[in-house]
Parts: sequence; structure tokens; C-alpha cells
Amino acid sequence: MRYFKGKQFKKDIILVAVGYYCRFSLSYRDVSEILKERGISVHPTTIMRWVHEYGNLL
Repeated sequence: MRYFKGKQFKKDIILVAVGYYCRFSLSYRDVSEILKERGISVHPTTIMRWVHEYGNLL
């Protein structure tokens, strides 16, 4: 998808993070911690930006 072209993280990671936030009503920090447990370091502010940018795609 052209929406994700040039992004630092793969689209799968972005969609999983946005999905966790939207589906389970987690905080950005909670989503960041879940990803960190899986070896992916993402700042909560980055997740907030993803939700604002890609939340409507889900």
C-alpha cells in the first residue's frame, strides 16, 4: 500500500500497534510496552501519530 511507503517500520508493525490501541482501548504506552516485549522498540508518541494517520484504515 502506498500509505506506508518510506516509513521506518513495516506496515505489519504499524497495523498491529494501531489495532491493539483501537481494539483493546490500551494507552499508547501500553502498546509500546507490548511491542517492546516482542523486541520492537517504538516510542508511545510514534504510536499516537500512527493512530492519527492510519486509524481510519482499519
